[in-house]
Amino acid sequence: MSKTLKRLITEEIKQRLQGVNDAVLVNVIGLDSSNTYNLRRELKKKGLSLMVVKASLARRATEGTSLAPAFEGGEGSLAVVYGGEDFVSLAKEMAAIHKKPEFEKCLPRGGVMDGEKLSAEKMKEVAKWPNRVGQISLLLGQILSPGAKLLSQINQPGGALLSQVKKISEKEQVSEKEGAEPAAS
Repeated sequence: MSKTLKRLITEEIKQRLQGVNDAVLVNVIGLDSSNTYNLRRELKKKGLSLMVVKASLARRATEGTSLAPAFEGGEGSLAVVYGGEDFVSLAKEMAAIHKKPEFEKCLPRGGVMDGEKLSAEKMKEVAKWPNRVGQISLLLGQILSPGAKLLSQINQPGGALLSQVKKISEKEQVSEKEGAEPAAS
């Protein structure tokens, strides 16, 4: 491959990965063309992109970016999967795809999260974490819990007082009805 062609391909990879901070690397060697097409289609439905690149060209294209650690020490061709809501969701999707029989040869090779290189084993651990929505709901639960407890403690004496007033009121209404009925007869 000529230097000019390598430079053009490197620029294309750099342009496509511009703004991407987190990615998962997978090995798609062993997938036949129909399964590769189905994999790309399934990823596209979920808002994810897959790009097969030569590791050395990707290393040049991502030099100085947060994706650079992912390609250190990589050889041959590999697929870069990126996009989605957050990195944990991306890892979960790739773990779920790997479990499908037609994509079992789509093996995770690692990835990069916040500029940190992750191994394939670490990717499996990350896939078990709660995604962004789950983390926000946990955080909101922790923030709102003390307020809800305080509110219930404030309302408890008022609720008990209201209950007592209702009972007294009901007794008075019953005694008025009992007293009024004999007089009408």
